[in-house]
Amino acid sequence: MKITQVEAIPFAIPYRKPLKFASGEVHVAEHVLVRVTTDDGVVGVAEAPPRPFTYGETQAGIVAVIDTIFAGQVVGLDLVEREQIHARLSRTVGNPTAKAALDMAIWDALGQSLGYSVTELLGGYTDRMRVSHMLGFDEPAAMVAEAERMRDTYGITTFKVKVGRRPVRLDTEVVRALRVGLGDEVELYVDGNRGWSASESARAMKEMADLDLTFAEELCPADDVVSRRWLVQQLDVPFIADESVVTPAEVTREVLGGSATAVSIKTARTGFTASRRVHHLAEGLGVEVVMGNQIDGQLGSLCSVAFGSAFELTSRRAGELSNFLDMTDDLLAEPLDIRGGQLVARSGPGLGAAIDPDKLARYRQD
Repeated sequence: MKITQVEAIPFAIPYRKPLKFASGEVHVAEHVLVRVTTDDGVVGVAEAPPRPFTYGETQAGIVAVIDTIFAGQVVGLDLVEREQIHARLSRTVGNPTAKAALDMAIWDALGQSLGYSVTELLGGYTDRMRVSHMLGFDEPAAMVAEAERMRDTYGITTFKVKVGRRPVRLDTEVVRALRVGLGDEVELYVDGNRGWSASESARAMKEMADLDLTFAEELCPADDVVSRRWLVQQLDVPFIADESVVTPAEVTREVLGGSATAVSIKTARTGFTASRRVHHLAEGLGVEVVMGNQIDGQLGSLCSVAFGSAFELTSRRAGELSNFLDMTDDLLAEPLDIRGGQLVARSGPGLGAAIDPDKLARYRQD
């Protein structure tokens, strides 16, 4: 089970409509397919979605760091040497999604080699998760219509609403329209992507106090240390740290420092190995966890549900697993299927992800 080859293949698939939020907007999924091949002929795959406005990575940068640094560090190692692989990748600063995709492709290959699904290898708590859908910036009527379509077509009843615009009322009115339009049977929570100040966030949450929100996520920057702690003390809902908790050390800093009371785990930035560290840390600290979305394609969403369904803590809440529905196409030979508001992890060995070679040939950029 030794690694003999690592490939980083850039591809681009347009979205039907852009997803807009406080820190940027995405029109095309310019991602990287990572493939790991072993001496037994097993091929593991994963997806790296660069987010330059969040982590500083670009598609070209991910390909370059994998080709010129990471591949040489892991070729020749055995799939079970995951801690050695993690240590070697950690020598390089940053590059979280490049490291994460390589890590997940290795876990996929390991599962295939051993005949177990990744979910089983990680913990095997369940095989499915409830789905949360992210709603990007738009007019209130359009956002309500999108949420209604997701509810009526896929049974999704949990929605994360992107906020963080100025003036604050642009977003508070949207959230109110969603609550009025969808009724009390749906869960709503808000994500500011660091767009507001702490005082703006406090004002917005006060205006939305009657809307029964489940969470508030990254409303203001974590670098605003004193004011963020002040904000978190004002809230009566859990405050999710997302972009501010890329590493387990950052989770410790934000939670123990009083700047967050919940965390978002994104396998797209911490893979399976580091995500497991974050999970165990959150479990030990007694904070809630949400499985987040990096505007992943279907392969990335499959990785998220594989991890989230493996543990009791991560499967309690709806995971952000549906934004691949906004893409015009995808690479998987067998598309994901959200039914009754749930997404089921694949039961076959590894991730159960077969790449359609014709689609890869059509969309690859190298």
